[in-house]
Amino acid sequence: MSNESSHKLHPDDLVLSQARLGLHLLEDGERFPCFLVLPGGGYEDVVHSEGPPVAAWLNSIGISAVVLDYTVSRGNRNQTIYPAPQQQALYTLRWLRQQAENLNLDESKIGVIGFSAGGHLAACTANGFDREDWLLDPDQTLQTIPARPDACILAYAVLNTQGPFAHRGSMHNLLGNGFANSSISEELNWPERIHSKAPDTFIWHTQEDATVPVENAYRMALRLQEKGIPHEAHVFPKGSHGLGICSLDFRRQGAVEQWRALAERWLREIGF
Repeated sequence: MSNESSHKLHPDDLVLSQARLGLHLLEDGERFPCFLVLPGGGYEDVVHSEGPPVAAWLNSIGISAVVLDYTVSRGNRNQTIYPAPQQQALYTLRWLRQQAENLNLDESKIGVIGFSAGGHLAACTANGFDREDWLLDPDQTLQTIPARPDACILAYAVLNTQGPFAHRGSMHNLLGNGFANSSISEELNWPERIHSKAPDTFIWHTQEDATVPVENAYRMALRLQEKGIPHEAHVFPKGSHGLGICSLDFRRQGAVEQWRALAERWLREIGF
């Protein structure tokens, strides 16, 4: 049985107050693993189909979930929204550990899952968890609480921010109109910036994705291998972008439906 509610990330902080959490928490008297869910939307919007339905799936396999409605551009590219999404995501991971007893969570099993641009944000948490400029602590209560996720799932994720396979629209929305001349996009090019302590990672993508090239997944998996980071990667031949949990008829496009079963098995293998 799960309890669903909404929570403002922090009412008094300028950046954190812009974000809201959708809590989908299991309640059976024990402590559960939990995943932070980061929907996609190109940093322009937050796609509902990659939020609550994902949380419901996680609940069905015994994992609590929290969906982050993070700051996005809403089409206004005249100013940057960076690094608000990164700060909000990392704050949430620390807050979940801080509140683990109250929320019936196992603080040693807090993961992150992201789709498309939300996958980029998930990669930010998995590889930028110790960046001081991303770690907000307005009440000075989180100093000793780690931000690093214990596992990371990247679903058709935006990972390359440089070169021919970059998703320029996501960087445009995140960094604003000056994104092409910004050095920040290079800092966020995660296949080239993998942290030596990045968590176990699960990647899935489709060859037919016409929005975020599958080379994003290939490149990330190769770099994880080179860094010695435990990972599992699946590339399916069929399937368009934005499939989410493949719950709708028009999204059931062959073998890609298996990603949830594969991810569940992987989660059990790593102790979730």
